[in-house]
Amino acid sequence: MRKSSAGRTAAVLASGLLLILVAVYFSLTYGNFEMSVKDIVKTLLRIDPQSEYDLVVFEFRLPRIVLGACIGFALGIAGCVLQGITRNGLADPGVLGINAGAGMAVVLFMFLFQGTVNLTGWLGVMTMPLFGLAGGFAALTAIYSFARQGGRLDPQRLILVGIAMGTGFGAVTMYVSLKMNPQDYEMAAVWLSGSLHGANWKFVAAMLPWLLIIPLVIWLRSSVLDLLQLGEENAKGLGVALEREKNLLLLCSIGLISASVAFAGAIAFVGLIAPHLARQLVGLQHKHILPVSGLIGIAMLVIGDLIGKTVFAPAELAVGVVISILGVPYFVYLLIRNRK
Repeated sequence: MRKSSAGRTAAVLASGLLLILVAVYFSLTYGNFEMSVKDIVKTLLRIDPQSEYDLVVFEFRLPRIVLGACIGFALGIAGCVLQGITRNGLADPGVLGINAGAGMAVVLFMFLFQGTVNLTGWLGVMTMPLFGLAGGFAALTAIYSFARQGGRLDPQRLILVGIAMGTGFGAVTMYVSLKMNPQDYEMAAVWLSGSLHGANWKFVAAMLPWLLIIPLVIWLRSSVLDLLQLGEENAKGLGVALEREKNLLLLCSIGLISASVAFAGAIAFVGLIAPHLARQLVGLQHKHILPVSGLIGIAMLVIGDLIGKTVFAPAELAVGVVISILGVPYFVYLLIRNRK
């Protein structure tokens, strides 16, 4: 059984990686400045480099693809953790309002330090995720305090409270953004839509530390997520230090969400859809679900950004909007299935 599960996971990961590579190929070659495969390969391998090709590949297209992959991976993992802890298949950073809380904190950062901190400089790039972390943690604390009933977490109440809190955080975010000067407001508006438009290598470098440490910590606790599916009391009976493990996993998921929101805005539904598809593909063990969920998140962001750039050309649709167009019907489908 273990071999078959591992083999199936390996096959899914290989297929997903192939799909992502195809999407990366189209993202690199298509656009206002079209390039052939030969041009791309020569540019990447530094064979007879040309300045215009270097500019398009290394300054515009490749950072956007890499940042999208990082954010998709982070959101896929975070969504899987939230669904595992709450034992609620509808849990998602966007649905629970965590995205909105982190987004509100980042917009407050933009507003408070406008004109004094370069948001695309190293100080701004490294500080924004910390503000997002504080906002995401505050949002989750508020949501959990309202969603508990009789000392237990009510999964249905959690969704309702999350939607309500997310709406409130969104209203505060909109109010603060309207108080900005026109230049900063334009930047905030693009960011709020969930866009990879301003991606650069600084964003990627600032995102990497979160991805190198947190997913490994989560994966090493995949067995804890498995035990939590048996119920909190049963998990306690099996020796799980429940509150400590839940708090650590929640903090890890909020860290991934906050870093993602800081660099690309609130992109919803990735954390909802990716774990569902992963469970259908590789079963119920989180040591298999987590990497597959991350890979599906990568595919969703890379393909979603490609759709936003090409299907609506010469206009460009933010990747967050593309994912929402695909995600809303899936969310409705899950609601109907859960009722049945």
